[in-house]
Amino acid sequence: MELTQIVEALIFAAPEPLTAKEIARTVRRATEESVDPTLEELKNASAKDVQTAIDELSETFTATGRSLQFVETANGWRLYSRPEFASYIRALLPDTRPERLSPPALETLAIIAYRQPITKANIEAVRGVSVDGVLQKVIDRGLVKIGGRADLPGRPLLYETSDTFLDHFGIKHLDDLPNSGELRNIALPSAEDSASEEQLTLADAAKKEGKVETDDTNESSAESSQPEEPSTPEPEAESPEENPEATSGKSDQPESPEPTSSS
Repeated sequence: MELTQIVEALIFAAPEPLTAKEIARTVRRATEESVDPTLEELKNASAKDVQTAIDELSETFTATGRSLQFVETANGWRLYSRPEFASYIRALLPDTRPERLSPPALETLAIIAYRQPITKANIEAVRGVSVDGVLQKVIDRGLVKIGGRADLPGRPLLYETSDTFLDHFGIKHLDDLPNSGELRNIALPSAEDSASEEQLTLADAAKKEGKVETDDTNESSAESSQPEEPSTPEPEAESPEENPEATSGKSDQPESPEPTSSS
C-alpha cells in the first residue's frame, strides 16, 4: 500500500480539511501496531512525506484529466470538484444552492478583511450607513468573528475574518487578497474623523450664533447711544407783570378827573 493511496483516502473521507501534520500523525497511529513488513516505512511517515505525496497526486489528477482537484485551504487540504463541472452538480442538487452574499454584505466583508481588526464605528464611517444587520448576518454565517476589544473609550468590540472566510473565497492567507498591500494602507474615513468634524461643525455653529448675538447687542447699544433730538417748548402765556400794557379787567379809555368840591 502506497502513501499516496492512503493520503487520497484520508482527504476524501475527512469531514474537515486536513493538514500534512495531521495526515502524518494519523498514518503513524494506524500502522504503529501493525506487523506487516510492507508498512514499516509508514510508521515513520512525516509531514514532508505527506506533502510530497499530495504533490504527486495533484500532478497525476491534472495529467489524467480527473474531475477532482486537491486544494489547500487555510485549515488544510481538501478535495474539490473542478469548476467546469459545476453546472452538472447544480442539476443534481438543485435545492442545495449556496446562499449568495448581498452587495452590502460583500462591502462590509471587504472592509473587515483589509482593515481588521476593526470596530463597527469605523466600518460605518467607511460605508456611511449603519451595519448592524449586515454585520450580524456575516457573523451568523461564520465569516466574521469577534477578535477582542479596542483600547478606546467604551472598549468597543473588534471584528476580524475567520478561517471560514478564507475557505469561502478559496484563499490560504489574507495576503492572497487582491491588492492587499495597497488597500491596507490607503486612507479611509474613521469614527474619530467623523467625531472631530462633528465637533468642528458644532463649534462653528456656536461661534456663528454667538456672533449674531453680539451683532444684535452692538446694534442695540448703538441705537441707545444716539443723542435725542431736543424738544421745542410750547410758548407760555405772558403774565401781567411781564407786560405792563396788559391790564386785568380795566378799560383802555382814560380815567375821568375826580370832581372838586367848592368852598
